[in-house]
Amino acid sequence: MLKIGCHLSVSKGYEAMGRDALSIGASTFQFFTRNPRGSKAKSINKDDIDKLINILNKNKFGKLIGHAPYTLNVCSNNEKTREFGLEVMDDDLKRMECLPGNFYNFHPGSHLKQGVKTGIEYIIKALNKIIWHEQTTTVLLESMSGRGTEIGSTFEELKQIIDGVKENDKIGVCLDTCHVYDSGYDITNDLDGVLNKFDEIIGFDKLCAIHLNDSKNPLASRKDRHENIGKGYIGIDAMQRIINHPKLYNLPFFLETPNDLTGHGEEIKLLKGLYRH
Repeated sequence: MLKIGCHLSVSKGYEAMGRDALSIGASTFQFFTRNPRGSKAKSINKDDIDKLINILNKNKFGKLIGHAPYTLNVCSNNEKTREFGLEVMDDDLKRMECLPGNFYNFHPGSHLKQGVKTGIEYIIKALNKIIWHEQTTTVLLESMSGRGTEIGSTFEELKQIIDGVKENDKIGVCLDTCHVYDSGYDITNDLDGVLNKFDEIIGFDKLCAIHLNDSKNPLASRKDRHENIGKGYIGIDAMQRIINHPKLYNLPFFLETPNDLTGHGEEIKLLKGLYRH
């Protein structure tokens, strides 16, 4: 069964997200752990969480993703910004344990002209402070498009971060199709080659989830502008190959396309029709 969903808002509550997911035929979903442009987090309501868990179990949902706010940058050149990011991520990981066994995804950050080496060192330092042995949540590094001084646009950079994390079994990768395409990996014409390179450098055991997005810009544009499925440069044929690929088809897929709930439901229906497993 294709495990696919989209990004839902936690503002209405956890149970409401589960019901919204069911209403569009989703079998997983992603949500921001707090305001995506700020630091405020919705208080945890155990009854609400329990109702969501009941929906997840009853309907055999795949693993969920809690997404860190976009504003975090744990490799910033500003110490206060790094400390703020560390505090938020630490709190997020503790909150994610209310939904045990799921994923927490974050953008590695931008080194802001400090250099990739320094940026990666800051990211590793942060992860080693917040990840603990008993946690059930897997922290995912999101592959990035390479805008400006972003870290994580190459498999080599992601590998360096992973290798520096002490609790190595608590770390993985979320591959974003728009980002990886915009960063120069040709998943449209050479999907096998890209995946083989990922396996060679990082290893498939670390690939945990896929952000499934088309791209408004051509290969290696380093722009990061998501497009609806089949409407961009990656194209519908490539999307079909991705969701059916023998090394990917059993992973959870998360839409981040510029759509509303109804539009995401239509995309989910489209992709289910292209799924061959």
